[in-house]
Amino acid sequence: MLGQLRLLRAVVLAPYQQVRACKVVLIPREAPWKRATTGYAPSAVQCPPVLPTIRAGTTLSVNETSWLKARRLKTVWALRDFLSRANITGLDTNAYIGDGTDATTLPNIGIAISGGGYRAMMNGAGAIAAFDNRTTNSTGRGQLGGLLQASTYISGLSGGSWLVGSLYAQNFPSVQEVMAGASNDLGTLWQFSNSILKGPAELSVTQYYNNIFDDVNGKVAAGFNTTITDYWGRGLSYQFINASDGGKTLSSIANDTGFLAADSPMPIIIADERAPGQLMIPSNATIFEFNPWELGSYDPTTRAFAPLEFIGSNFSGGTLFDHETCISGFDNIGFVIGTSSSLFNTFYLQINNTDAPQRIKDSISHILLQIGQENNDISDWPNPFYGFHNETNINAASKTLSLVDGGEDLQNIPFHPLIQPLRDVDVIFAVDGSADTPAPGANWPNGTAVVATYRRSLFDSSDIGFPSVPDQNTFVNLGLNARPTFFGCNASNLTGPSPLIVYLPNVPYSYNSNVSTFDLSYNDSERNSIIQNGYNVATMGNSTFDFQWPTCVGCAILLRSFNRSRTAIPGVCTQCFNRYCWNGTANSTAPVPYQPTNLIKSNGSASLLNPISFTIAMVLGAWLILFM
Repeated sequence: MLGQLRLLRAVVLAPYQQVRACKVVLIPREAPWKRATTGYAPSAVQCPPVLPTIRAGTTLSVNETSWLKARRLKTVWALRDFLSRANITGLDTNAYIGDGTDATTLPNIGIAISGGGYRAMMNGAGAIAAFDNRTTNSTGRGQLGGLLQASTYISGLSGGSWLVGSLYAQNFPSVQEVMAGASNDLGTLWQFSNSILKGPAELSVTQYYNNIFDDVNGKVAAGFNTTITDYWGRGLSYQFINASDGGKTLSSIANDTGFLAADSPMPIIIADERAPGQLMIPSNATIFEFNPWELGSYDPTTRAFAPLEFIGSNFSGGTLFDHETCISGFDNIGFVIGTSSSLFNTFYLQINNTDAPQRIKDSISHILLQIGQENNDISDWPNPFYGFHNETNINAASKTLSLVDGGEDLQNIPFHPLIQPLRDVDVIFAVDGSADTPAPGANWPNGTAVVATYRRSLFDSSDIGFPSVPDQNTFVNLGLNARPTFFGCNASNLTGPSPLIVYLPNVPYSYNSNVSTFDLSYNDSERNSIIQNGYNVATMGNSTFDFQWPTCVGCAILLRSFNRSRTAIPGVCTQCFNRYCWNGTANSTAPVPYQPTNLIKSNGSASLLNPISFTIAMVLGAWLILFM
């Protein structure tokens, strides 16, 4: 996918060789005033009584630590309910989990949604629907509903960030609610029939681009740099966020009723740092995270966090120059998810093939004329880490923080925030919608994202561990990219303390969901089919292909807890680990072309909007397990 995009932008931008000159314009000092509740442009606000500062990334933030106490208690009851349905024979799961006060036994769950444009977003939406106990019939036999409610963290990258950002911008509705949006106030979301280049059906192309132009121009008038990512982020907002008033900020999620009550996992969105003068993103690029309270990185190069609400304020050396004025509103959710997916703003290079007003075409062309061939996907943020950690921070001398698509270092699954030792995550459900395989079976995962994170962990200087994984050829040759696989079952075979990885690659259960990254429009039927396929990927076709799949998921959740508490592993879990754990076998020969076919030949799976019974499927699954 990255190769395709780089080839595209190399061809399109070849005539434009001028190197982009970054310029930061600061808002002039004036009397502080409260920021309006609407609008895209950042604005000046009265600073809080305790001035915001930059903190060293050697601990979790006070906000996260406080929130975790409430969230962990909320996950206990969802986890007990899920495990009671998982049927782990030989273990009284209610007694084992208890009331959640024993940290030794309480598992800590993370979910990671990969990048990959609309394909990854919809595939990830299917998995989230499968994990959500609000989805109709998701707590029935063979289902995984409740895993979402039992999770502590959910991370998204690029296309995965669209899913995470969209759900949290609406105070975390269920995927099923969004899909049925015509009957509620979510009706304008996830309407992909009109591509992002044309805009929503209720607006003419001229109105759409005029709105975007006015929003971005307002940011310029406020004194801030803008790039192509501002246009891209505003376009994304019309499909994934209520953009009529500019959209909300990511930091405002911290005050949403549901999140304040710790009723949903903590969202984290990922982007990579591009160092000054750097063209290609190395595998050890500094990885930045956005969460409801902060922007920052745990990587040794920066190892610092800034208060997200006040990004754009004039930080220097970790403090503010101006003790009277703060800047708020820079963290517009559309801009955040646009930053995480900035590689995809290549599509705006097609602007001249649309009916957009000429001033929009001229504006975007002007931006493209100012940037070099490898800089079209950049996203400029005011650098809150200016003058901070000068000895290691490669951007310490720059007033701008250049962030790009989180998958440009090939780590297309956002593992990084979830493998931080400070977060003590026990298991990560890695939903992979990457496009790694070539034609004729193009756009399916082959484990590249998992391999990239593993290889980085071998040279990481911050004691981050990750399970051993094989090369991509082995993934394909052994079918590890065609079914769920557990990595890290043997805690001694790790580069350091690490969660267990439950790898869930995109596979055609009920639909050929390997749509091209360059496909920008989908009717509702196509959208629903891809989401449904993602549901089937997560549930193995509602346990059609393994009637014990929910049991095995429960065992995966508990494995690290079993290790900590020195609890004997139940026999049924041993059977699961024998089936799903990678045993270290490798076959690195060149694989035959990967061309999967639909696993479900007829209507053998539930519809998210019209669930049906699975008695026959469950009997078939039992037969398969007994004789496989």
